[in-house]
Amino acid sequence: MSTDSQPELEAPEADPATTVPLKIEDWLTVLVMGALALITFANVLARYFTNESFAWTEEISVFLMIALTLVGASAAVARDRHIRIEYFSDSGSMARRKGLSRFGAVMVAILFTLIGTLSIRMVWDDFRFDETTPGIGVPAWWYSMWLPILSLGIALRAVGLFIRRGRES
Repeated sequence: MSTDSQPELEAPEADPATTVPLKIEDWLTVLVMGALALITFANVLARYFTNESFAWTEEISVFLMIALTLVGASAAVARDRHIRIEYFSDSGSMARRKGLSRFGAVMVAILFTLIGTLSIRMVWDDFRFDETTPGIGVPAWWYSMWLPILSLGIALRAVGLFIRRGRES
């Protein structure tokens, strides 16, 4: 059989050169997904053998899925892989494409700065009013504090993308 008839696999695109390494998001993704798998597996085993489920697994799993979404969004922004309509973003001159990419980065930065800033108030209220979670009764701010941190991280990644796109010729 000839090797010419076999489709060639594309090599994965190299990560862009960033000041803060993208390995941070990659490893956080691995750790969060591993924790989710372990928690879910433990709960399945408990339900199978005892017909009871761990009460804490749902609460922690929901938090981990939200954290995973935000970490994945950060990696997508840094790699310029966020959602866009490619018909508009990939057509036209190079200057137009660069301008649209920079515009998108600014919009992402504004959105996540706004989310991060406004969610600080929510964390403060959770802390100040001593809110606890309904499932296991831990302080709610343990979960909510990650929203402003990760949102501001996404905003910083978008600023980095804006700067990188500006430097490209």
